[in-house]
Amino acid sequence: MNSESMEGARVPLKGWQQAAVALGSAIGALMDPRRADLIAALGETTGKPAFYRVLERMRNSSEGREVLLERPRVITSQVSHAWDMPENTFGSAYAKFMGSRNFSPDDRPPVRFMDTEELAYVATRAREVHDFWHVLFRLPTNLIGESALKVIEFEQMLLPMCAMSVVGGSARFSEKQRTLFFRHYFPWSMRAGIASTDLMCIYYEKHFHENLEDVRKRWGITPCPNPVA
Repeated sequence: MNSESMEGARVPLKGWQQAAVALGSAIGALMDPRRADLIAALGETTGKPAFYRVLERMRNSSEGREVLLERPRVITSQVSHAWDMPENTFGSAYAKFMGSRNFSPDDRPPVRFMDTEELAYVATRAREVHDFWHVLFRLPTNLIGESALKVIEFEQMLLPMCAMSVVGGSARFSEKQRTLFFRHYFPWSMRAGIASTDLMCIYYEKHFHENLEDVRKRWGITPCPNPVA
Protein backbone atom coordinates (compact mmCIF):
# COMPACT_ATOMS: atom_id res chain seq x y z
CA MET A 1 0.00 0.00 0.00
CA ASN A 2 1.13 3.52 -0.72
CA SER A 3 2.50 5.00 2.50
CA GLU A 4 1.29 8.52 1.80
CA SER A 5 -1.68 9.19 4.11
CA MET A 6 -4.68 11.31 3.25
CA GLU A 7 -5.23 12.03 6.94
CA GLY A 8 -3.15 15.16 7.28
CA ALA A 9 -5.00 17.07 4.58
CA ARG A 10 -8.52 16.41 5.89
CA VAL A 11 -10.61 19.20 7.41
CA PRO A 12 -13.76 17.93 9.21
CA LEU A 13 -16.82 20.08 8.51
CA LYS A 14 -20.26 20.27 10.12
CA GLY A 15 -23.30 20.52 7.84
CA TRP A 16 -23.58 24.29 7.92
CA GLN A 17 -19.82 24.67 7.45
CA GLN A 18 -19.91 22.41 4.42
CA ALA A 19 -22.74 24.47 2.91
CA ALA A 20 -20.81 27.69 3.60
CA VAL A 21 -17.65 26.34 1.94
CA ALA A 22 -19.67 25.11 -1.06
CA LEU A 23 -21.39 28.49 -1.49
CA GLY A 24 -18.20 30.49 -1.05
CA SER A 25 -16.31 28.23 -3.44
CA ALA A 26 -19.06 28.47 -6.06
CA ILE A 27 -19.11 32.27 -5.93
CA GLY A 28 -15.32 32.50 -6.00
CA ALA A 29 -15.00 30.03 -8.87
CA LEU A 30 -17.55 31.96 -10.93
CA MET A 31 -15.62 35.18 -10.32
CA ASP A 32 -12.27 33.58 -11.13
CA PRO A 33 -12.50 30.23 -13.01
CA ARG A 34 -8.70 29.88 -12.80
CA ARG A 35 -8.91 29.19 -9.05
CA ALA A 36 -8.34 25.43 -9.07
CA ASP A 37 -8.46 25.32 -5.27
CA LEU A 38 -11.98 26.77 -5.19
CA ILE A 39 -13.20 24.44 -7.93
CA ALA A 40 -11.69 21.52 -6.01
CA ALA A 41 -13.39 22.58 -2.76
CA LEU A 42 -16.72 22.92 -4.59
CA GLY A 43 -16.33 19.42 -6.01
CA GLU A 44 -15.60 17.92 -2.60
CA THR A 45 -18.34 19.65 -0.61
CA THR A 46 -21.07 18.92 -3.17
CA GLY A 47 -19.84 15.51 -4.30
CA LYS A 48 -19.68 13.25 -1.22
CA PRO A 49 -22.69 11.07 -2.19
CA ALA A 50 -21.19 10.59 -5.65
CA PHE A 51 -17.78 9.67 -4.21
CA TYR A 52 -19.43 7.12 -1.89
CA ARG A 53 -21.08 5.51 -4.94
CA VAL A 54 -17.74 5.41 -6.76
CA LEU A 55 -16.14 3.84 -3.69
CA GLU A 56 -18.76 1.06 -3.66
CA ARG A 57 -18.23 0.38 -7.37
CA MET A 58 -14.48 0.17 -6.83
CA ARG A 59 -15.00 -2.27 -3.95
CA ASN A 60 -17.10 -4.45 -6.27
CA SER A 61 -14.45 -4.53 -9.02
CA SER A 62 -11.33 -6.72 -8.80
CA GLU A 63 -9.15 -4.03 -10.39
CA GLY A 64 -10.89 -1.32 -8.37
CA ARG A 65 -10.16 -3.21 -5.15
CA GLU A 66 -6.52 -3.42 -6.16
CA VAL A 67 -6.43 0.36 -6.61
CA LEU A 68 -8.02 0.85 -3.18
CA LEU A 69 -5.58 -1.58 -1.58
CA GLU A 70 -2.39 -0.17 -3.11
CA ARG A 71 -3.54 3.47 -3.40
CA PRO A 72 -1.34 4.50 -6.32
CA ARG A 73 -0.77 8.24 -6.73
CA VAL A 74 -0.40 10.08 -10.02
CA ILE A 75 2.67 11.99 -8.92
CA THR A 76 6.10 12.28 -10.53
CA SER A 77 7.78 9.76 -8.24
CA GLN A 78 5.25 7.08 -9.22
CA VAL A 79 4.47 7.71 -12.90
CA SER A 80 7.90 8.76 -14.23
CA HIS A 81 8.31 5.34 -15.87
CA ALA A 82 5.70 6.46 -18.42
CA TRP A 83 8.48 8.54 -20.05
CA ASP A 84 10.43 5.30 -20.70
CA MET A 85 7.61 3.50 -22.51
CA PRO A 86 7.89 2.63 -26.23
CA GLU A 87 6.15 4.61 -28.95
CA ASN A 88 2.39 4.00 -29.38
CA THR A 89 1.91 2.84 -25.79
CA PHE A 90 -0.52 4.43 -23.37
CA GLY A 91 2.39 5.49 -21.14
CA SER A 92 4.23 7.14 -24.01
CA ALA A 93 1.08 9.04 -25.06
CA TYR A 94 0.60 10.25 -21.49
CA ALA A 95 4.24 11.38 -21.25
CA LYS A 96 3.95 13.30 -24.54
CA PHE A 97 0.69 14.89 -23.43
CA MET A 98 2.23 16.13 -20.17
CA GLY A 99 5.57 17.15 -21.67
CA SER A 100 4.13 19.07 -24.62
CA ARG A 101 2.10 21.22 -22.20
CA ASN A 102 4.75 21.54 -19.49
CA PHE A 103 2.26 19.97 -17.06
CA SER A 104 3.38 18.36 -13.82
CA PRO A 105 1.36 15.58 -12.16
CA ASP A 106 2.26 17.17 -8.80
CA ASP A 107 0.33 20.41 -9.38
CA ARG A 108 -3.17 19.36 -8.28
CA PRO A 109 -4.54 20.76 -4.98
CA PRO A 110 -4.96 18.23 -2.13
CA VAL A 111 -8.33 16.84 -1.07
CA ARG A 112 -9.41 18.41 2.24
CA PHE A 113 -13.12 17.92 2.92
CA MET A 114 -13.81 14.17 2.86
CA ASP A 115 -15.17 12.25 5.85
CA THR A 116 -12.77 9.29 5.82
CA GLU A 117 -9.28 8.57 4.58
CA GLU A 118 -10.60 6.02 2.07
CA LEU A 119 -13.11 8.50 0.65
CA ALA A 120 -10.37 11.14 0.48
CA TYR A 121 -8.33 8.71 -1.60
CA VAL A 122 -11.24 8.13 -4.01
CA ALA A 123 -11.64 11.89 -4.46
CA THR A 124 -7.89 12.23 -4.95
CA ARG A 125 -7.88 9.42 -7.50
CA ALA A 126 -10.75 11.05 -9.42
CA ARG A 127 -8.76 14.27 -9.55
CA GLU A 128 -5.47 12.64 -10.54
CA VAL A 129 -6.71 10.43 -13.40
CA HIS A 130 -8.09 13.49 -15.19
CA ASP A 131 -5.07 13.77 -17.49
CA PHE A 132 -5.21 10.04 -18.30
CA TRP A 133 -8.74 10.65 -19.57
CA HIS A 134 -7.57 13.59 -21.68
CA VAL A 135 -5.14 11.22 -23.40
CA LEU A 136 -7.58 8.35 -23.82
CA PHE A 137 -10.40 10.51 -25.19
CA ARG A 138 -7.96 12.66 -27.22
CA LEU A 139 -9.32 15.91 -25.86
CA PRO A 140 -7.50 19.27 -25.89
CA THR A 141 -6.93 21.21 -22.68
CA ASN A 142 -8.67 24.38 -23.89
CA LEU A 143 -12.06 25.49 -22.55
CA ILE A 144 -14.00 23.35 -25.06
CA GLY A 145 -11.93 20.24 -24.36
CA GLU A 146 -12.19 20.63 -20.59
CA SER A 147 -15.95 21.16 -20.82
CA ALA A 148 -16.35 18.04 -22.97
CA LEU A 149 -14.33 16.00 -20.46
CA LYS A 150 -16.52 17.32 -17.63
CA VAL A 151 -19.53 15.86 -19.44
CA ILE A 152 -17.79 12.46 -19.46
CA GLU A 153 -16.77 12.85 -15.81
CA PHE A 154 -20.37 13.64 -14.88
CA GLU A 155 -21.65 10.55 -16.65
CA GLN A 156 -18.98 8.41 -14.99
CA MET A 157 -19.31 9.79 -11.44
CA LEU A 158 -22.45 11.99 -11.30
CA LEU A 159 -20.51 14.76 -9.58
CA PRO A 160 -22.60 17.97 -9.40
CA MET A 161 -19.44 20.06 -9.86
CA CYS A 162 -18.93 18.54 -13.32
CA ALA A 163 -22.39 19.65 -14.45
CA MET A 164 -21.79 23.10 -12.95
CA SER A 165 -18.46 23.32 -14.77
CA VAL A 166 -20.11 22.58 -18.12
CA VAL A 167 -22.72 25.28 -17.51
CA GLY A 168 -20.08 27.75 -16.35
CA GLY A 169 -17.70 26.88 -19.17
CA SER A 170 -20.31 27.19 -21.90
CA ALA A 171 -21.31 30.59 -20.53
CA ARG A 172 -17.77 31.80 -21.29
CA PHE A 173 -17.76 30.47 -24.86
CA SER A 174 -17.78 32.81 -27.81
CA GLU A 175 -20.70 32.29 -30.18
CA LYS A 176 -18.48 30.25 -32.50
CA GLN A 177 -17.19 28.11 -29.63
CA ARG A 178 -20.70 27.54 -28.31
CA THR A 179 -21.91 26.37 -31.71
CA LEU A 180 -18.93 24.03 -32.08
CA PHE A 181 -19.36 22.62 -28.57
CA PHE A 182 -23.07 21.85 -28.77
CA ARG A 183 -22.98 20.58 -32.36
CA HIS A 184 -19.86 18.42 -32.09
CA TYR A 185 -18.29 17.98 -28.64
CA PHE A 186 -21.38 17.74 -26.45
CA PRO A 187 -23.22 14.96 -28.33
CA TRP A 188 -19.98 13.01 -28.77
CA SER A 189 -19.10 13.30 -25.05
CA MET A 190 -22.59 12.17 -24.03
CA ARG A 191 -22.20 9.02 -26.11
CA ALA A 192 -18.57 8.45 -25.10
CA GLY A 193 -19.22 8.70 -21.36
CA ILE A 194 -22.05 6.17 -21.50
CA ALA A 195 -20.23 3.73 -23.79
CA SER A 196 -17.02 3.55 -21.73
CA THR A 197 -16.36 1.02 -19.01
CA ASP A 198 -16.28 2.17 -15.36
CA LEU A 199 -13.17 4.33 -15.68
CA MET A 200 -12.66 4.77 -11.93
CA CYS A 201 -12.06 1.03 -11.59
CA ILE A 202 -8.95 0.96 -13.78
CA TYR A 203 -5.39 0.71 -12.46
CA TYR A 204 -4.03 2.90 -15.27
CA GLU A 205 -0.40 2.77 -14.21
CA LYS A 206 -0.31 -0.99 -14.81
CA HIS A 207 -1.36 -0.46 -18.42
CA PHE A 208 1.32 2.09 -19.39
CA HIS A 209 3.20 -0.58 -21.39
CA GLU A 210 0.17 -1.52 -23.50
CA ASN A 211 -0.73 -0.22 -26.95
CA LEU A 212 -2.87 2.92 -26.71
CA GLU A 213 -5.45 1.77 -29.26
CA ASP A 214 -5.73 -1.62 -27.57
CA VAL A 215 -6.61 -0.15 -24.18
CA ARG A 216 -9.06 2.25 -25.76
CA LYS A 217 -10.89 -0.66 -27.39
CA ARG A 218 -10.84 -2.76 -24.22
CA TRP A 219 -12.28 0.09 -22.14
CA GLY A 220 -14.90 1.07 -24.73
CA ILE A 221 -13.37 4.49 -25.32
CA THR A 222 -14.10 6.38 -28.52
CA PRO A 223 -11.57 9.20 -29.02
CA CYS A 224 -13.00 12.58 -29.96
CA PRO A 225 -13.19 12.86 -33.75
CA ASN A 226 -11.73 15.87 -35.53
CA PRO A 227 -14.51 18.52 -35.73
CA VAL A 228 -13.32 19.48 -39.21
CA ALA A 229 -13.90 15.93 -40.42
